Amino acid sequence: MRPQFAPPRSPSDVTMASLHVAAGVHRLSRAPHHRIMVHASAATRSYCNQVGRYFVRRAGDIDLVPAGEEGGFEAETPFATIEIVLQPALLERVAAELGGNAPTVRLDTRHLLRDERIEHLARALQSDLTAGAPSDALFADSVGAALAVRLLGLDVPDIDRTSRDPTSQDRTGRLSDTQLKRVLEHIEAALHEPLSIDRLSRVAGASSSHLRTWFKVATGVTLHRYVLRRRVERARVLLQQDGLSIGEVAELTGFAHQSHLAHWMRREIGQTPRDLRRARPPE
Repeated sequence: MRPQFAPPRSPSDVTMASLHVAAGVHRLSRAPHHRIMVHASAATRSYCNQVGRYFVRRAGDIDLVPAGEEGGFEAETPFATIEIVLQPALLERVAAELGGNAPTVRLDTRHLLRDERIEHLARALQSDLTAGAPSDALFADSVGAALAVRLLGLDVPDIDRTSRDPTSQDRTGRLSDTQLKRVLEHIEAALHEPLSIDRLSRVAGASSSHLRTWFKVATGVTLHRYVLRRRVERARVLLQQDGLSIGEVAELTGFAHQSHLAHWMRREIGQTPRDLRRARPPE
């Protein structure tokens, strides 16, 4: 298998790569992590060694290989796939936060699973890498947690899944004004630094699932989106001042590099740093 894009960071609870898989025999050896593979090509016929039969995989079909399991297949034609690696510790933490019994977390091998939520999250990670400007750890943390929640709920009926959704319960567990204020102030003071869900959860004094859920309830946007918007706004202000290069502004606002800054400014406000500089009135 030849990766098209390297995983965004390592080690991490979640990493991904876009793979081009050649026709022929392939073996998936046992690994300490869970693997989610989302088929990203036209219909491909292959023989599954584990099941002992042929399958036709179409775009969006999902294969799940849990940690410690192995697999193998023979593909009749080349194909592309999105492979996501999830660490078992992530599922255990999310299960504990949802009220489950972490040591009993166990996934089953799946073939040709169809799940719009998993496919959407996989393609969000892929798009982030394809853009050439991968987001910070907060984005991968959020996607990884969402994938964990969905995987843990695969065998749960919809009515039970709803009862486990924090947003469906009463709001007595929402973030207090003090907790929200601490998080917002910390974000403002640390926009130039890497921000992760674990770090912000410690600031809030809440679990990561609690913070993700109730931050959106309180602000109307996800935690990752809020941080991006604040970084873009801080960059916009700095770009309208003299004395800083675009690269320096990117560094001061937590973007990986100048192109990363330009990518998100274009998406958020429809202007690039050079657009803002050109539009600045002469002194």
